[in-house]
Amino acid sequence: MGRIVQKFGGSSVADAASIKRVARRILNAKLAGNDVVVVISAMGDTTDELMDLAMQVSPQPKPRELDMLLTTGERQSAALLAMALSDLGAEARSYTGSQAGVLTTPTHGNARIIDITPGRIESALAAGNIVIVAGFQGVSQDTKDITTLGRGASDTTAVALAAALGADYCEIYSDVDGVFTADPRIVPGARRIPEISYEEMLEMAANGAKILHLRCVEYARRENVPVHVRSSFSDKPGTWVKDQPEGSTVEEAMITGVTQDRGEAKITVVGVPDRPGEAAEIFDTIARADINIDMIVQNVSQVSSGRTDISFTLPMSDGRKAIEVLNMNKDKIQFDELLYDDQIGKVSIVGVGMRSHPGVTAKFFRALAEAGINLDMISTSEIRISVVVDSEQVDEAVRAAHTAFGLDAEGEAVVYAGTGR
Repeated sequence: MGRIVQKFGGSSVADAASIKRVARRILNAKLAGNDVVVVISAMGDTTDELMDLAMQVSPQPKPRELDMLLTTGERQSAALLAMALSDLGAEARSYTGSQAGVLTTPTHGNARIIDITPGRIESALAAGNIVIVAGFQGVSQDTKDITTLGRGASDTTAVALAAALGADYCEIYSDVDGVFTADPRIVPGARRIPEISYEEMLEMAANGAKILHLRCVEYARRENVPVHVRSSFSDKPGTWVKDQPEGSTVEEAMITGVTQDRGEAKITVVGVPDRPGEAAEIFDTIARADINIDMIVQNVSQVSSGRTDISFTLPMSDGRKAIEVLNMNKDKIQFDELLYDDQIGKVSIVGVGMRSHPGVTAKFFRALAEAGINLDMISTSEIRISVVVDSEQVDEAVRAAHTAFGLDAEGEAVVYAGTGR
C-alpha cells in the first residue's frame, strides 16, 4: 500500500460536474490500495469573486478579516468533494487547514508554514477515510488566527503535507498535461517535459511559469518530495519534478524551457551620488518596506557630475509603495528624480545545459535581435538568462527564443480549461 497526496486546482473543480469527475479519479487511487490525502483549491474563480466582494464592502479590508473571508472558498470545495465521494461509496472527511494541523507564521495574506501536526489526518487515514484538506490556509501558531499562504499556495500545502505524512509522492493536478517548454497559450507548439530537476523548476517558477507555486518547489526540493504534475482532464503521463531526472544528462538539451513574467515594473533612481554606501541606502529603504527586488542595473557614472543612475525591477503590485518610500527618503539618498515603467515584461531561458554549452547567450540575444526586440535589462544565474523587454514584445520574444533553441514540437499542446492551474 502506498501513500499519496493529490492537489486539484480551481479549474479542475470549477463546477459540480468537475467535482464529480475529480471524485472518481480520487476513488480510483484509493481502490488501487493507496492512502489518499487530497488538497483542494476554491472552485473556479471563487477567490477572485470573494476579493471583489470584499473591495465593494471596504476599499481597504483588514487583512485578518480578508483571510477569514477568502478561506471559505476552499472550505466549500472540500465539503462538496467529500459529499461527491460519499455518493460513490467512499468514506471521506474534509478538514480546514487549521483542523489538518497546518501551523503558520502570523502574517495575513502571505503566511509561511512553520510546521504540520498531522495527527488528525493520520487517525482518519487509519480508519480508512480519504482525507480532504482545504488548501491555501492554516492557523497562526502564535495568534491562533486563520491565515492564508498567498495566491496559488495550495501547491505548497500539498507538498508540505506530503513531507509531513511521509507520502511516496505528491500529485499536482491542473488543466494542462504537465510542465511545458513554454506557456502553451503563447507557443502552441510547446513540448511537454517528461522529467525536470528541482533546480530547473525553481528557476522556471521564479521567472513566470505558473504551473507550480515557487514555494511549493522550494519545499519539495528541501524535503526531497517527488512531484508529479498532471492534468485532471486526461490520463496523460504528465511531468515528474524530482532530484536529477533519471536517464538524462546536461548534454541532451541546452535549454529546458522559456518563461515570461508580465507582473514586474522598473524603477530608475536618477542622479544618485556615485560614492560608497548609496546603493546600500536605496536597497535598505526598499527592504524595510518588505519589497523584493529582482534585477538591478547601475549605469556608467558621469565623471563630470559625480552621479549615476540605478535601475531595478520589482513586483508591479509593490511599485507605488516603493516610489513612496524612496521619495520619503529623498533628502537622505540625494537622488534627482524617480522614473517608473510598468510596461515591461521579463523573458527567461532556463536549462542546466548552459553549464556545458558555450554560446547560449549569443544564440538567445541573436534570436531576439532578428525578431527586432530591444533589450532593456539583462540578468543571469548559472542556469538562467533573463531579459527585460517592452511588454508588447513579450510573446514574440518567447516564441523567438523557443524556436531558436529547437524546442518547437509538431503538434499543439492542449489547455483544457484555459487557466493553466
